[in-house]
Amino acid sequence: MRSDPPNIQGTTTAGFEVVRQAFEANFTQRGERGAAVAVYRDGLPVVDLWGGTADADAVGGGRPWTARTAQVLRSATKGVSATVLLLLADRGLIDLDAPVADHWPEFGVHGKGRVTARQLLAHRAGLAALDEPLTAAQACDGRSGPAAVAAQRPWWEPGTAHGYHAQTYSWLIGELVRRVDGRTLGTVLAEEIAELLAADLWIGVPPDRQDRVGRIAPVEPPPPRGGAPRVRPRREVAEAYADPASLTRRAFGTVSPAPDENASAWRAAELPASSGIATARGLADFYAALGAGRILGRRMLAQARTEHSSGPDRVLLAKTRFGLGFMLHSPAAPMSSPAAFGHPGRGGSLAFADPELGLAFAYVTNGMRPGVTSDPRAQSLVRAVRQCLEAKAAVAA
Repeated sequence: MRSDPPNIQGTTTAGFEVVRQAFEANFTQRGERGAAVAVYRDGLPVVDLWGGTADADAVGGGRPWTARTAQVLRSATKGVSATVLLLLADRGLIDLDAPVADHWPEFGVHGKGRVTARQLLAHRAGLAALDEPLTAAQACDGRSGPAAVAAQRPWWEPGTAHGYHAQTYSWLIGELVRRVDGRTLGTVLAEEIAELLAADLWIGVPPDRQDRVGRIAPVEPPPPRGGAPRVRPRREVAEAYADPASLTRRAFGTVSPAPDENASAWRAAELPASSGIATARGLADFYAALGAGRILGRRMLAQARTEHSSGPDRVLLAKTRFGLGFMLHSPAAPMSSPAAFGHPGRGGSLAFADPELGLAFAYVTNGMRPGVTSDPRAQSLVRAVRQCLEAKAAVAA
């Protein structure tokens, strides 16, 4: 696939020009339609780029992507949501190792009486799916989701294994925050974090920001270059996604039929697993502050980055690593170094902090490609950032 690059706008500081080249190549070689990437190094912006169309489903181009264009983050929302709960724990409002049922009595049925907030954050609660899926309206109403996860029997004994809570994470984490604080998770994020950082980052986008949100659409990966074979998922994974009875399919199908993520009602809903909306700059602002210790205290940040789950994931059917609500660097979810922590979003987005490199990275896109954790467009940008850092280190040496 080859086409003229779109009008890429924004800036890169000296030494980070390779990131711009990689960003342009995503459009000319990897089927990008509209996207933005922002990178901080040691608290300073070094990359802030955007380009393409804001509306991936538009015929004839649609609105141009601008510096103010925000985008649905899907599961890249999870790291932001986890931070809200960890902030409450840092203030002593909740003990991560106490039973969730202490705050949410209805939750403590079917053997869940000893499930802790730490287990929820680390995807160890055994609540990766529901027996009966919710409609989109139920998912957004603030009542049906919490009631469903509270009544759900665990799919495995809590604490004994981990499996990605792709959508149930919304109601588990969101309801626990509400029970502990009295405010919704999106409200805490807005009042305690986003407003202080002046970051364009929301879980539940306000009505007066709806017009800034681009439209997402599925896009097919471009044909392999040079006759190389197309990379296909392992047979086990493909079969699990195709089997309606598999835990994998159930976990990703907790809302059925699939919601319209471009609908204003979905964007306005506070779904801490998937409905976060941000500009790349706003998301990078968040991770720059988080990695620098300006949101969580040193000890809580260290806990968040500490491995709590690793090995075979019962939902993703790959070896994954989780801290407290954050994915950690691994072959399944590559970031900048083993010190990095953050979260990808199914379809393409990726954001993380790397305190050892002094790095914060955020990439958002409207072209939703197959895959959950390792999108080639995001990875090309991460590699370019690493190349720039390595070149700078070589010069300094």
